[in-house]
Amino acid sequence: MGGLGAPEIILIIIAILILFGGRKIPELMKGLGKGMKEFKDAQNGESNNTTNTSATEEKPKA
Repeated sequence: MGGLGAPEIILIIIAILILFGGRKIPELMKGLGKGMKEFKDAQNGESNNTTNTSATEEKPKA
């Protein structure tokens, strides 16, 4: 008792598809994975002090 079987998991997946649609699910999973990584890093005492160097813009050539 209390375990999830195949029929229950299938119903849950169908409900998620109906609620969010097929296009929104990859974005949700990406956010969930990012949140889990940040949580694990925080548990290990690691800090996220990296800087994004790709965001720097080059000056256009005249």
